[in-house]
Amino acid sequence: MASKIALVTGASRGLGKDSALQLAKKGFDIILTYQTKKEAADEVVKEIETLGQKAFALPLDISTTAGFDQFVTDVKDVLDTQFASAKLDALVNNAGIGINESFETTTEEILDAMTNIHFKGPYFLTQKLLPLLNDGSSIVNTSSGLARFSMPGYSAYGAMKAAIDSLSRYQALEFGARKIRVNSIAPGAIETDFGGGVVRDISDLNKHLASETALGRVGLPDDIGSVVAFLCSDDSKWINGQRVEVSGGFKL
Repeated sequence: MASKIALVTGASRGLGKDSALQLAKKGFDIILTYQTKKEAADEVVKEIETLGQKAFALPLDISTTAGFDQFVTDVKDVLDTQFASAKLDALVNNAGIGINESFETTTEEILDAMTNIHFKGPYFLTQKLLPLLNDGSSIVNTSSGLARFSMPGYSAYGAMKAAIDSLSRYQALEFGARKIRVNSIAPGAIETDFGGGVVRDISDLNKHLASETALGRVGLPDDIGSVVAFLCSDDSKWINGQRVEVSGGFKL
């Protein structure tokens, strides 16, 4: 039986990388995207291949829709030439950046960037990829714990992630006729290079976040990728339109 195929955006590092690897362990072939880190993306491809699955990396700038039509054409070509398949079975909208800026000092440029990267980009990329998704596919959108609780400096980022949670429910409703499931995943604080690596590298912050987490530590990429893979698989076939927070019980 042919492998299912997942497309994971922003998978050259961090949560996207782990999600791609965990999907491969579940038997998915992977198309992954990167913005600038081609060498890192190629390394992820090699890791996936050592797991016995096929993988291919494509460049994508999620901050502008200008390149989306070409990207979709590239995905079609890769599906045909590399995977002998016409369609995808899962889409993981993971690509993004972190920013910490007070409400008072947030500029229009910052808000526009947050909107484009975290909302407009995933919105229209999903729209353009819909024809390439098999009926019965799964979409996972990346939200954040910051859409549930508030911390200073994240008004723009948190608001966009709240929008993603709402969008996911609307998508789940509208795509239901095609049996396409849509859920959002909301990581808590994770030790990656995201946002400049503050959670990983600033010891006092790490300890403070751990102290507010029921399980007593901050998260690791491995805590998240397996949940993404679960939501993309048939194991979660009756989970739809849900916001799944994966934070170890942060700020309960």
